[in-house]
Amino acid sequence: MSVDVRRRLAELGLRLPEVSPPKGAYVPAVLSGGFVFVAGQIPMTDGELTQTGRVGAEVAPARAKELSRQCALAALAAVDSVAPLETVVRVVKVVGYVASAPDFTQQAGVVDGASELLVDVFGEAGRHARSAVGVGILPLNTPVEVEIVVQVSQTRRPSPVVS
Repeated sequence: MSVDVRRRLAELGLRLPEVSPPKGAYVPAVLSGGFVFVAGQIPMTDGELTQTGRVGAEVAPARAKELSRQCALAALAAVDSVAPLETVVRVVKVVGYVASAPDFTQQAGVVDGASELLVDVFGEAGRHARSAVGVGILPLNTPVEVEIVVQVSQTRRPSPVVS
Protein backbone atom coordinates (compact mmCIF):
# COMPACT_ATOMS: atom_id res chain seq x y z
CA MET A 1 0.00 0.00 0.00
CA SER A 2 1.36 3.43 -0.87
CA VAL A 3 -0.19 5.38 2.01
CA ASP A 4 1.91 5.96 5.14
CA VAL A 5 -0.88 5.03 7.52
CA ARG A 6 0.65 6.38 10.73
CA ARG A 7 1.49 9.71 9.10
CA ARG A 8 -1.99 9.89 7.58
CA LEU A 9 -3.60 9.31 10.98
CA ALA A 10 -1.46 12.12 12.43
CA GLU A 11 -2.38 14.45 9.55
CA LEU A 12 -6.04 13.78 10.33
CA GLY A 13 -5.42 14.58 14.00
CA LEU A 14 -6.23 11.00 14.99
CA ARG A 15 -4.54 8.48 17.22
CA LEU A 16 -5.42 4.86 17.71
CA PRO A 17 -7.23 4.22 20.98
CA GLU A 18 -6.34 1.36 23.28
CA VAL A 19 -7.99 -1.85 22.17
CA SER A 20 -11.12 -2.33 24.25
CA PRO A 21 -11.11 -5.52 26.27
CA PRO A 22 -13.80 -7.95 25.12
CA LYS A 23 -17.17 -7.70 26.86
CA GLY A 24 -17.72 -11.45 26.44
CA ALA A 25 -16.16 -14.71 25.28
CA TYR A 26 -14.39 -13.46 22.13
CA VAL A 27 -11.25 -11.64 20.99
CA PRO A 28 -11.13 -8.16 19.40
CA ALA A 29 -9.51 -9.37 16.16
CA VAL A 30 -8.40 -12.56 14.47
CA LEU A 31 -5.73 -12.88 11.79
CA SER A 32 -6.58 -15.77 9.46
CA GLY A 33 -4.55 -16.23 6.32
CA GLY A 34 -4.33 -12.86 4.64
CA PHE A 35 -7.32 -11.34 6.41
CA VAL A 36 -8.06 -9.71 9.75
CA PHE A 37 -11.60 -10.10 11.03
CA VAL A 38 -12.50 -7.49 13.65
CA ALA A 39 -15.23 -8.07 16.21
CA GLY A 40 -17.94 -5.44 16.45
CA GLN A 41 -16.54 -2.23 17.92
CA ILE A 42 -18.67 0.16 19.93
CA PRO A 43 -17.85 3.81 20.70
CA MET A 44 -15.69 3.83 23.84
CA THR A 45 -13.86 6.73 25.48
CA ASP A 46 -11.33 5.89 28.19
CA GLY A 47 -12.90 2.46 28.64
CA GLU A 48 -16.46 3.79 28.99
CA LEU A 49 -19.29 3.77 26.49
CA THR A 50 -19.34 7.20 24.83
CA GLN A 51 -23.11 7.43 24.43
CA THR A 52 -26.23 5.32 24.73
CA GLY A 53 -29.63 5.40 23.04
CA ARG A 54 -31.32 4.83 19.72
CA VAL A 55 -30.60 6.89 16.63
CA GLY A 56 -33.55 9.01 15.64
CA ALA A 57 -34.75 9.14 19.25
CA GLU A 58 -32.15 9.91 21.95
CA VAL A 59 -29.22 10.22 19.51
CA ALA A 60 -29.15 12.60 16.54
CA PRO A 61 -28.06 11.09 13.21
CA ALA A 62 -25.09 13.48 12.92
CA ARG A 63 -23.88 12.43 16.36
CA ALA A 64 -24.33 8.76 15.45
CA LYS A 65 -22.21 9.32 12.32
CA GLU A 66 -19.42 10.68 14.57
CA LEU A 67 -19.78 7.62 16.82
CA SER A 68 -19.56 5.36 13.77
CA ARG A 69 -16.28 7.06 12.86
CA GLN A 70 -15.05 6.44 16.41
CA CYS A 71 -15.96 2.75 16.03
CA ALA A 72 -13.94 2.51 12.80
CA LEU A 73 -10.90 4.01 14.54
CA ALA A 74 -11.29 1.43 17.31
CA ALA A 75 -11.49 -1.27 14.64
CA LEU A 76 -8.17 -0.07 13.21
CA ALA A 77 -6.64 -0.36 16.68
CA ALA A 78 -7.93 -3.94 16.84
CA VAL A 79 -6.40 -4.68 13.42
CA ASP A 80 -3.08 -3.20 14.57
CA SER A 81 -3.11 -5.50 17.62
CA VAL A 82 -2.77 -8.58 15.38
CA ALA A 83 -1.19 -7.21 12.17
CA PRO A 84 0.58 -3.85 11.80
CA LEU A 85 -1.54 -1.26 9.99
CA GLU A 86 1.32 -0.87 7.52
CA THR A 87 0.49 -4.38 6.21
CA VAL A 88 -3.11 -3.50 5.30
CA VAL A 89 -3.57 -4.01 1.57
CA ARG A 90 -7.20 -2.96 1.50
CA VAL A 91 -10.37 -2.71 3.54
CA VAL A 92 -12.61 -5.48 2.23
CA LYS A 93 -15.90 -5.25 4.15
CA VAL A 94 -17.64 -3.08 6.73
CA VAL A 95 -20.81 -3.99 8.57
CA GLY A 96 -22.46 -1.26 10.61
CA TYR A 97 -25.32 -1.82 13.01
CA VAL A 98 -27.46 1.15 14.02
CA ALA A 99 -29.83 0.98 17.01
CA SER A 100 -32.75 2.74 15.38
CA ALA A 101 -35.96 4.40 16.45
CA PRO A 102 -38.91 2.67 14.74
CA ASP A 103 -39.22 5.29 12.00
CA PHE A 104 -35.49 5.92 11.45
CA THR A 105 -34.36 4.88 7.96
CA GLN A 106 -31.02 6.66 7.47
CA GLN A 107 -28.71 3.87 8.67
CA ALA A 108 -26.50 4.21 5.59
CA GLY A 109 -25.76 7.85 6.43
CA VAL A 110 -24.76 6.89 9.97
CA VAL A 111 -22.39 4.15 8.80
CA ASP A 112 -20.88 6.60 6.30
CA GLY A 113 -18.91 7.91 9.29
CA ALA A 114 -16.97 4.64 9.44
CA SER A 115 -16.65 4.33 5.66
CA GLU A 116 -15.40 7.88 5.24
CA LEU A 117 -12.78 7.43 7.97
CA LEU A 118 -11.41 4.33 6.25
CA VAL A 119 -11.15 6.14 2.92
CA ASP A 120 -9.57 9.17 4.65
CA VAL A 121 -6.91 6.90 6.16
CA PHE A 122 -6.23 4.41 3.34
CA GLY A 123 -7.29 6.31 0.20
CA GLU A 124 -8.63 4.05 -2.56
CA ALA A 125 -7.54 0.97 -0.58
CA GLY A 126 -10.10 2.05 2.03
CA ARG A 127 -13.07 1.65 -0.33
CA HIS A 128 -15.00 -1.45 0.63
CA ALA A 129 -18.17 -3.49 0.38
CA ARG A 130 -20.63 -2.60 3.13
CA SER A 131 -23.86 -3.37 4.91
CA ALA A 132 -25.73 -0.87 7.12
CA VAL A 133 -28.29 -2.60 9.30
CA GLY A 134 -30.95 -1.05 11.50
CA VAL A 135 -31.68 -2.95 14.72
CA GLY A 136 -33.96 -2.39 17.71
CA ILE A 137 -31.18 -2.42 20.31
CA LEU A 138 -27.47 -3.15 20.56
CA PRO A 139 -25.35 -4.46 23.46
CA LEU A 140 -24.97 -1.99 26.34
CA ASN A 141 -27.57 0.22 24.62
CA THR A 142 -24.89 1.58 22.28
CA PRO A 143 -26.20 3.53 19.27
CA VAL A 144 -23.77 1.98 16.75
CA GLU A 145 -21.49 -1.00 16.30
CA VAL A 146 -19.03 -1.49 13.45
CA GLU A 147 -17.08 -4.56 12.35
CA ILE A 148 -14.53 -4.70 9.55
CA VAL A 149 -12.53 -7.17 7.50
CA VAL A 150 -9.18 -6.10 6.04
CA GLN A 151 -6.73 -7.85 3.77
CA VAL A 152 -3.11 -7.75 4.91
CA SER A 153 0.09 -8.62 3.13
CA GLN A 154 1.73 -11.71 4.42
CA THR A 155 5.42 -11.39 5.02
CA ARG A 156 7.34 -14.37 3.77
CA ARG A 157 8.90 -16.39 6.48
CA PRO A 158 12.10 -18.21 5.72
CA SER A 159 11.60 -21.90 5.02
CA PRO A 160 12.74 -24.09 7.87
CA VAL A 161 16.15 -25.62 7.34
CA VAL A 162 15.89 -29.37 6.99
CA SER A 163 19.04 -31.37 7.63
